[in-house]
Amino acid sequence: MLAIRLPAEIETRLANLAKETGRTKTFYATQAILEKIEDLEDYYLAEKAYGDYLASGKKTYTFDEVKQEYELSHKPD
Repeated sequence: MLAIRLPAEIETRLANLAKETGRTKTFYATQAILEKIEDLEDYYLAEKAYGDYLASGKKTYTFDEVKQEYELSHKPD
C-alpha cells in the first residue's frame, strides 16, 4: 500500500483525467509509476553496463577518431 500527497494542481488534473476517461486515479497513478520505473531501470542498467565496460580496460573511441580511422567524412543531408 502506498499513500502519497499530491500538489493540488496535480490532484485536480488527475481527477479530471479520471473523470473524462472513466478510469480511476489509481489506474493513472499506477501507469505513471510503472512507466517511470521502467525508464529508471533502463537508465541504471545502462549506466552500470557502461561502468563495467570502462572498468574492463577496453578503449573507447570518439566519433572523430572513428571517422579518421576509416577515412569517413560526414556530409550534411
